[in-house]
Amino acid sequence: MQIHGFNKTTLLDYPGIVAATIFTGACNFRCPYCHNSGLVLDPASQPVISEEEVLSHLKKRVGITKGVCITGGEPTLQQDLREFIIKIKDLGLKVKLDSNGYRPEILEGLLKDDLLDYVAMDIKSSEEGYSKVAGVAVDFSKIRRSIDLLINGSVDYEFRTTVVKEFHDKETMEGIAKIITGAGKYFLQGYIDSESVICPGFHSYTYEELKEFLPIFENRVRHTEIRGVE
Repeated sequence: MQIHGFNKTTLLDYPGIVAATIFTGACNFRCPYCHNSGLVLDPASQPVISEEEVLSHLKKRVGITKGVCITGGEPTLQQDLREFIIKIKDLGLKVKLDSNGYRPEILEGLLKDDLLDYVAMDIKSSEEGYSKVAGVAVDFSKIRRSIDLLINGSVDYEFRTTVVKEFHDKETMEGIAKIITGAGKYFLQGYIDSESVICPGFHSYTYEELKEFLPIFENRVRHTEIRGVE
């Protein structure tokens, strides 16, 4: 595992439990507003943390730490992701995976083997706008397959979109609502500009502006919420 970051305690990344967060390197997308530019563009330049160090800490925290969030970058690019998750599960910890959903075959295998307890999948845009927002040519059938795996599966999950004024408007949101119809949870996340963004300078919506999108998801998603905006 290419582990380039380790947050030993978080109350935010895994809903409802005390967790640790592991950051992996590399990504198959190039979303221009991504705030983990170092992990995406040049993971080799980032500090490396060994599996042994991470697992040793988690063993000491068993009983306090209840779960581990694996994020990135894009974790499904890691060749030994499955083996690493098994080591975490052997400690009696829950595992949450953050993913862009572009490797549905990996997601499906982990779900079939009951190795995931929670999945957070990013929904970048409507089908028509996906490639533009992802920064690469996207085969949308892969995104659709991951969405279907979660909606039709039994693992707890959420869909989420980081909403950026330059990429997301009412028409975009209507397209997103269409592709996630039947979902349990969907979060609109506020964009925060910073120097760590791949292409800084994009603009965020206010809380009141984001609220105007909520009716689009009524009768399509069971629970829709705004996150990260006051």
